[in-house]
Parts: sequence; C-alpha cells; structure tokens
Amino acid sequence: MNLNRLAYFAAVVDAGSFTRAAERLGITKAVVSQQVARLERDVGTTLLIRTTRRVHPTEAGRTFHARCLQVLQQAEDAFDELAQAAAEPTGTLRIAASNDYGTSAVVPVVAAFSARYPACRVELTLGDETIDLASGGMDVAIRVGWLADSSLQARRIGTFRQFMVCGAESAGRFTAGEPQDLAGLPFVANMALREPLLWQFSRGDDEHRAVRMQATIAIDATPAVLAAVRAGAGLSVLPDFLVRDELAAGRLVHILPEWQLPSGGIYTVYPAARFRPPKVTRFVEMLIAAEQEKG
Repeated sequence: MNLNRLAYFAAVVDAGSFTRAAERLGITKAVVSQQVARLERDVGTTLLIRTTRRVHPTEAGRTFHARCLQVLQQAEDAFDELAQAAAEPTGTLRIAASNDYGTSAVVPVVAAFSARYPACRVELTLGDETIDLASGGMDVAIRVGWLADSSLQARRIGTFRQFMVCGAESAGRFTAGEPQDLAGLPFVANMALREPLLWQFSRGDDEHRAVRMQATIAIDATPAVLAAVRAGAGLSVLPDFLVRDELAAGRLVHILPEWQLPSGGIYTVYPAARFRPPKVTRFVEMLIAAEQEKG
C-alpha cells in the first residue's frame, strides 16, 4: 500500500477538487489525478464522483476517507515519536515534587540528569501542596500516595510502604503488643497528610484494626516529622523511602512490624499533551530506572 496515495485521496476529498488538492500538496494536478486513479484500481472500487464543478466521494469513498485519516494520523504520530526519541534534551525542565520524596529520590536523579544532559537546565520545586501544573508552568510532577481524579495524565512508576517508627533511643518507652496499644502513646502527626491521625493496620487477609492516634506534636513537613521522631518526640508513620537508611543504621525502630499499613503509589503526572518533549521522557526514564534499582 502506497501511503502517498491515501494522502492524495484525502486531500482531494477535503479540498473538493483535484486542483485545490494539488495546490495544498505542492504537486501537479496530473500527479494527484493519476495516483488517485491507481488507488481506485488497487481497492477495486470507485471512491470519487467527478463532475465539472466538484469532486464528491462515493459512499465507499466517505468510509474509506475516514479510515485514511486515521492511518495518516497514526503514521504522523509514529514519525513524531521517532523524532522526539532521537532528540537531545534542551531548554528548561520544570519539575514539582513533595519535600520528602523529592529530597530523597528526585534530587539524586536530577543531579545525574544534569550531568548527562548539560544543555538542559532543571528547576525543581519542592513542597507538600499540590501545584497546578498548567498555571505553574510545570513539565512534570512527581506525586506519592493516592491520586485524586483529575484531567491530568498520570503514570505509576513505583510503590512505597509505610512504617510506624520511633527513635532508637526512646524505643523502650514506646512498646505495644497490638495496634490498639499505640493510641495512648506520644505521636507526631504529619499535617501534610489528608488524615494524619487515623491509621488502618492489617495482618494477613483477615485481621484489620483502625487506630486513632492522639497528637502530642503536629508538624506540616514530612522531613521535620522524621527529625522529631529521631529526637525522641514520639511515634509517627513515615514512608519507606525516607526511613529505609535510618532503619538499616539502627537510628529508628519499626514498631509492630508484623502489622501492615496501606501501601501507596509513586506517580509521574503531566499536563494534557499528545507528546512529551525529550527532556521529560529522558528524565522520567532515569527516575523509573532509579526506582527499579531499589527493588
């Protein structure tokens, strides 16, 4: 199948004449007429009714024209994607991320991205408020947790677990045999969360416990919650990407490790668009690779 013939046929239908189609395509009328005639021979049916004033598609021609537009659009998209993939990242890449995940996971990838693509400048905005990507001029946002419904395009690139933890030096004061025992212990509430005090614990498929904590300290930034817990202020729930090294080094203790808290997702979120520029696709590829390395 000669895709050029599909393009010539579609141009004739859209323009309503061979002459105007030829002008749009930048070729001669004779070439357009000849290629459309060959197309009709290829498909074995009449696609156009030719009059002295105008060219009209037959019923088969109208159906074929709709399919031609789809095929031509897909071909154009394929070429555009190849061109995007071959291009080097340039310009300014604007990223939004939360304070905790942004500091612990996004910043190292930004550093590696900048070293690999020095022609591309990066602006990283960290904060626990949800930024409007369109009005904020962001190319991509990295969000953790549970996404609300929106018109934005999102892709899950990883998951994280949540742990109830306390500082190692104060672990002896914060003992519990069951989730309900936690309710009376000092708790550092993370006010960056939608529900900082109510926590759902599960063990296996059948055991579930809901515990409402009583906040002795309330803080609105997750890294500061970590600092307070490490200093012995109380218990708190923190994501694995923030406490993994702290637990491994023995600075924090995992409370009730046999009970699970809900896991969340890690997402890249984009403004609505047909294609992503190379600076966005390359950065996201590197971020996904970094997530996969964590296992």
